[in-house]
Amino acid sequence: MHLYYEYATIYSITLIIIMKRTQTKQPFTVRRAAAGAGLGLFATAPIKKGAFIIEYTGEKITNAEADRRGGRYLFNINSKWTLDGKEHHNTARYINHSCQPNCESRIVGGKVKIYATEEIIPGEELAYDYGEEYFEEFLKPHGCRCVKCHHPKK
Repeated sequence: MHLYYEYATIYSITLIIIMKRTQTKQPFTVRRAAAGAGLGLFATAPIKKGAFIIEYTGEKITNAEADRRGGRYLFNINSKWTLDGKEHHNTARYINHSCQPNCESRIVGGKVKIYATEEIIPGEELAYDYGEEYFEEFLKPHGCRCVKCHHPKK
């Protein structure tokens, strides 16, 4: 009897999560990005300037642990903590770097939130500046492949 109750509770919670995911349509989707960038996050609906888009989530670890682990999905929150956003359920991890971004990250109450810095139209890739430290370590050695650097405007 007790086992059945636990199963029913887990089943109900799973069902609620599935229902919420299908009922709340996000204004973005993950798909193939520009050459060399892998996957990216693209708008599927208009996003207004200043609008909250998504939260960057992950395991909260100390900066010392982040240094030990290394990796491309580490997001420094402050002088003590870092988010390790490597898990695939962290949809914000698919937002690519751009030297000419249309989004920005803000740390609000220990959480990393992504906001639009301009009007974003459907089909446009979401991007923000990853910062100088990330750029120097991961992007500069291979050359930045963002639209601004790879295909400069004339």
